[in-house]
Amino acid sequence: MITSAAVILNFQNVSLSDEQFYQLCQDNETWQLERTAKGELVIMPPVGGVSGNREADLNADLVIWNRQTQLGRVFSSSTIFRLPNGGNRSPDVAWVTNERWQSLTPEEQEKFPPLCPDFVIELRSRTDSLTQLQEKLQEYLNSGLRLGWLINPQAQQVEIYRPNQTVEIVQLPASLSGEDVLPGFVLDLPIF
Repeated sequence: MITSAAVILNFQNVSLSDEQFYQLCQDNETWQLERTAKGELVIMPPVGGVSGNREADLNADLVIWNRQTQLGRVFSSSTIFRLPNGGNRSPDVAWVTNERWQSLTPEEQEKFPPLCPDFVIELRSRTDSLTQLQEKLQEYLNSGLRLGWLINPQAQQVEIYRPNQTVEIVQLPASLSGEDVLPGFVLDLPIF
């Protein structure tokens, strides 16, 4: 049965090794799976056309900047990161510095990279729970995230996450700065 919202299963008392979780994802490639640090298994259906197009545009903007600066690596929403706090998360857009990426072994790069991205964007789709996305951004921060943007078209705003700071809320339209994490990167967001 296909649902339009994420399904969350309590896996707190079921132990899946990193390899078993990786194989579960490979065996169920039509579903996007994540594991929270609390031990929940999150099963997400594919996004629709509007969200998929917005996500592609965000990735393209970051890729263009990164090709010019060559400071790191950009990842799509298909990439799952093994976070230091135990979660396995897949941001809509992610970026990792070259230094951190190159510190991984070829096998770690090939599977689910065992690190938290330096920068992430989460784009709330029509069916996403805002609370769950906010918890996800907090999980990234707890794992070493340096900058995160939660774009919420439904509320016409962006939540900006930084370590040891209160979440900043910016109304759309907005021009977001990559700050010292993504030097020179500016993302202009219209009203959706």
